[in-house]
Amino acid sequence: MDHFALVDGVMHCEGVPLPAIAEAVGSPVYVYSSATFQRHARVFCEGLAAAGDVHLAYAIKANPNLAVLRLLANAGYGADVVSGGELARALAAGIPAADVVFSGVGKTREELVRALDCGLGQFNLELEEEGVVLAQLATERGVTAHATLRVNPDVDAGTHAKISTGKRENKFGVPIDQAPAIFARLASLPGLNLRGVAVHIGSQLGDLAPMEAAYRRVGALMAELRGAGHTIDRIDLGGGLGVPYRAGEVFPSPAEFGAMVARVTRDWGVTLMFEPGRVIAGNAGVLLTKVIWVKPGVTNPYVIVDAAMNDLARPALYDAWHDFAAVRPNGRRMTANIAGPVCESGDTFAMGRDIDEVVSGDLAVFRTAGAYGATMASTYNSRALVPEVLVDGDRFAVVADRINPETILAAERLPEWLKPEA
Repeated sequence: MDHFALVDGVMHCEGVPLPAIAEAVGSPVYVYSSATFQRHARVFCEGLAAAGDVHLAYAIKANPNLAVLRLLANAGYGADVVSGGELARALAAGIPAADVVFSGVGKTREELVRALDCGLGQFNLELEEEGVVLAQLATERGVTAHATLRVNPDVDAGTHAKISTGKRENKFGVPIDQAPAIFARLASLPGLNLRGVAVHIGSQLGDLAPMEAAYRRVGALMAELRGAGHTIDRIDLGGGLGVPYRAGEVFPSPAEFGAMVARVTRDWGVTLMFEPGRVIAGNAGVLLTKVIWVKPGVTNPYVIVDAAMNDLARPALYDAWHDFAAVRPNGRRMTANIAGPVCESGDTFAMGRDIDEVVSGDLAVFRTAGAYGATMASTYNSRALVPEVLVDGDRFAVVADRINPETILAAERLPEWLKPEA
């Protein structure tokens, strides 16, 4: 459920008509619903109620906007970060360092130091050398680093290849068959409290079976580690639960996911860690855009909008689907291609799509754009960096400015040898 709906023939976000945002802020612009974020955060938490002792850490990469993070911090969520920049955002949003999990395969030594110095709650180790370095850094500072070892269970998540993370050939985690030996060596190091195992097999998962298979492999590994004398008090089960992008799609609910987790882990006796991202943020946002032209085409017309692949990269990267809807639909339909103004043939959002009829100047939205939208935006073709707006009831605020090409240009410099003579 989201809070984007037609009211008197005009699409609103909660109590705010989208044309009012376009008039005040311009387009393209991301628009987020506070009520949707809050509802999804609550429903996910309720879905895991039967799983026992649970820690929820929102995956910041899905949508790192500071206002969004504050909303989720207020809802009791910690944070899952994959860079020093994301760690800084989590702390700036008021999330306690002890509630932050540091994931990611390429943590630098500088990032490890920064995390240790702020009292980070959990490091998810991706390779043995990382654990050795972390132990050394912690010992030098007289602190203990709390960590889990991320394993690769060699389970095909059944998702897009570019967001699959749990197969043997993927770059994440250590092979699960090598984990007992690696765990034993790391657990003996001073400065490191290796207290569990982590797993994450991919994103946008629509089937619980691969997740259950991975969790059962982790459960067997946990039993083996305990049998070898190791203390295991937390298991990180990652995230990855998908959301519907097309009208009519059905995905497992948080309640169904929680029931599976409770069934698989009922005898584990650990704190279960989760890092939901898309399932919280995806349907909480839209990308509001304006039609520039409706250009005749050989087969279908091209609807050229002012949003582009630099604003919403998923269709160009993954051939991803985002529903397209007019802000003021007239009840008529058309078959069209939807494309942006960037000078790439890949700057195409849809081909031969049945959509609301639109003409030049109309406003429209790409739905389910609250996750992996603005966070993946760029300034390609020297375009502005897209702004973000947060709605709360009948009020809204700009929570990330549009960064114009002039501002970006001002940060660049000519070397002395290229400057014109005075």
